[in-house]
Amino acid sequence: AEEGAALAARAPIDLRVNTLKGTREKVVKALERYGAAPTPLAPTGVRVPAPEGARKALHLEAEAAHGKGWFEVQDEGSQLAALLAGAAPRMQVLDLCAGAGGKTLALAATMQNTGQIYAYDADRKQLRPIFERLKRAGVRNVQVLEAGNEEALAALGPRFDLVLVDAPCTGSGTWRRKPDAKWRVRPANIPERQAEQARVLDLGASLTKPGGALAYVTCSVLPEENRDQVEAFLGRHGEFAVEPFTTAWAERIGAVPPRSADGRDDTLQLTPARHGTDGFFIALMRRHRP
Repeated sequence: AEEGAALAARAPIDLRVNTLKGTREKVVKALERYGAAPTPLAPTGVRVPAPEGARKALHLEAEAAHGKGWFEVQDEGSQLAALLAGAAPRMQVLDLCAGAGGKTLALAATMQNTGQIYAYDADRKQLRPIFERLKRAGVRNVQVLEAGNEEALAALGPRFDLVLVDAPCTGSGTWRRKPDAKWRVRPANIPERQAEQARVLDLGASLTKPGGALAYVTCSVLPEENRDQVEAFLGRHGEFAVEPFTTAWAERIGAVPPRSADGRDDTLQLTPARHGTDGFFIALMRRHRP
């Protein structure tokens, strides 16, 4: 009930500072009239409080600071997922379900515009906004692949240090931002999403090099899409093993990691009630060297 109430409450507006162009101090100062303040968990996040009562949410993408590329609107949970994935300068990275490119931009900033990121999505309409966002953010290390061209994707082979799978899901973790979405989820949708998730995970595994990492992320709070999906994947791919998120948190974020909402210490479930973020699930898996 507590989690359900949090998913029904109005959400704040979270921003990710684009460190290629700005700093958190600059963004907070530019938006101080809206009550902007640092996020509690993400090191480059800024939060603007949720509007009170029936007031409309602010349109912060109309601000000059956004036009200058200083920030992108991105929930703190999504920011943490991109950080925990483990991108680093000079890596070869694949964002397999890139969508509009939110996590692609975050990865590029973490990599300091070095190395190479390939951004791919099966849906060209979802992928279309990425081009303007890359330009505004000053990102130069991203190659956008043709949407839906799995042959070109498969031709890249198992070359990637990191494959990020931001999998299609029910979106149950985003209900506080999209309250109408809860009424569109039907029992049949869950096995449909599970099949899509398994397929994209298997594809991601085929493109991860030995010693490389596969990060599985959903914006869901449903175990069927999260931990159950990871267990099934490990059953199909014995060459992969889960790496504890607590270790990654200490290395990549540098603070005491929070407790996962499901009580586990290897994969991370974020929720609005426990962490103040949208509902995100994050599993980090490493492919063993032969």
